[in-house]
Amino acid sequence: MSSSSRSPHRVPSLSAKNRKMRLQFTQTQQNWTKKIGNALPGAMSLDFCCAVWMVGVFLVRWSRYNPYYLEPEVSKEAYSRPETELSAEEKEQRELKALRPIKAATSGVTSSVFDDPVISKFINMMMKHGNKVLAREIMTQTLENIKKKQVEKYHKASEGEREVIECNPYTIFHQALENCKPVVGLASIQKGGKYYQVPIPLTDNRRRFLAMKWMITECQDNKHRRTHMYEKLSQELLAAFGKEGNVIKKKYELHKMAEANRAYAHYRWW
Repeated sequence: MSSSSRSPHRVPSLSAKNRKMRLQFTQTQQNWTKKIGNALPGAMSLDFCCAVWMVGVFLVRWSRYNPYYLEPEVSKEAYSRPETELSAEEKEQRELKALRPIKAATSGVTSSVFDDPVISKFINMMMKHGNKVLAREIMTQTLENIKKKQVEKYHKASEGEREVIECNPYTIFHQALENCKPVVGLASIQKGGKYYQVPIPLTDNRRRFLAMKWMITECQDNKHRRTHMYEKLSQELLAAFGKEGNVIKKKYELHKMAEANRAYAHYRWW
């Protein structure tokens, strides 16, 4: 056969074994469709069968669930609201959850009143080798240690000084992270075969990431042998709450480097 008569987009034919497997697959699909369709009313048979078939066969890359599954609802307020206060869209979503499958909630999701997304993020960053139970235990002991120190300080203080002392560990944690967040950072940009450290404004996620990273790294690297992780972490959080400590120094050092390189700010074009 000449090259001119050969089709460049020719699809190879299936072998006998593949044709047999495809035929068995189609017959199995039709049998299941007939069984489910006979057990349901005619108006919803086709839709329900197609939905069941989509749930069982089609997959999404990097996901256990296809788009037919609904997201789980873990907040107690969503279930305690009466039906009269729901909008038309919310009523439709509630009816769908009674008919369609729902994804399983992740292990970190909870409806507890003590749940804090920022603390959960901090626990995930502090976790090593997937040992989340240990990281969560360290964080719990850290908050307890902060509470004990502040209550002890509260009882030793005079009547006028007690109003200034903060005893809520969650407030101390959030304020300490807020004090550690840098405003500007440095980005390495190549210009004319040379790299320059250009000061750039940081996004909220980047600021939070750097504050958490500095706090965890400071506790892990400078931890004394006889000092537990939760003790060192509570000390650093209390120091950062008062705008002191090594993490605050890192923030100021980054700001000084950005100020020193302000002459290269025009290299930032985005």
